Amino acid sequence: MKKQNKTILAVIYCLCILFLCACAKEQREADDKAQVGVAYYNKSDTFLNQLIDRLKEQFDRLSAKDIEITVTIRDAAGSQRTQDDQVKELLDAGCDVLCVNLVDRADPSEIIDLARERDVPIIFFNREPVAEDMMQWDKLYYVGADARQSGLMQGELAADYIRQNKKADRNKDGKIQYVVLEGEAGHQDAIIRTEHAIAALKSKGIKLEKLSCRIANWNRAQAQNRMMQMISQHKNSIELVLANNDDMALGALDAYKKLNVTEAVLPVFFGIDGTDIGLKAVEEKQLAATVYNDKEGQAAAIAELAVSLVFKKGMDNIQFTKEKYIYLPYFKVTSENVKTFY
Repeated sequence: MKKQNKTILAVIYCLCILFLCACAKEQREADDKAQVGVAYYNKSDTFLNQLIDRLKEQFDRLSAKDIEITVTIRDAAGSQRTQDDQVKELLDAGCDVLCVNLVDRADPSEIIDLARERDVPIIFFNREPVAEDMMQWDKLYYVGADARQSGLMQGELAADYIRQNKKADRNKDGKIQYVVLEGEAGHQDAIIRTEHAIAALKSKGIKLEKLSCRIANWNRAQAQNRMMQMISQHKNSIELVLANNDDMALGALDAYKKLNVTEAVLPVFFGIDGTDIGLKAVEEKQLAATVYNDKEGQAAAIAELAVSLVFKKGMDNIQFTKEKYIYLPYFKVTSENVKTFY
């Protein structure tokens, strides 16, 4: 009987060892995995689509190392209500970190509350929440760029072009008649880009006359429509088109092409973002210039921060502004240097 009892105890002991080893292995495997939820405002946005592609590439690169990253992406199609529901779905699925491109930058409270309840950190990107909302919780971060810099650079590029090309002032009245195609109504980045572009032009001594400003919601088709309206109103008086992004600058150009306007009366077009199609247009001199929004740098920063937050290491190596913000610089793009951005 004693021998039988010893045998039973030995078997139990071995089973316990195997169970503990299995648990340890499972724990190690769990420690090497991360679930990332990405929610963005609208897949129709060209720049955002390219940024999301770069972000997936960065997570794939990190997954090739000793960790396994699962990325789930949701498009809100321009609805904040939809995005709130998608974030809840991502959290219910067990996401360890959220990367959120807000539909409405002034309305992140429900998303923040949902994430805080689960203790899941949020990295907002591209569309910056207002400062007060970023202070709601210590696990909120932002990755993007400074809209002021993009506006200033666009204005400087336009000023340089006008000073170097006397034909820019087609009617020879000593002023540049211009129109603006702006992003969303009331959107901080749109307002800032426009204001600082105009301020930069004026600071360079360019005399301006504003003819019109239209909202085109970052969209090429809408920009074409708005530009058609402005051409109808102002005929050949428009000498300069400033657009808050490349898609709207190209939409404005589409309007002139649709009307079969001769090249002699075309205005000069400037965009922002340096999307693939925008860069091509600069290379072909359809756009005079654009301002490169560093999607590669932003994607790398988002991925690095996400992994650091999940695995709780590497945060000391990340350079923050005000402990929560990571800003990547813009770059001026002209036909002379455009190939360096491909």
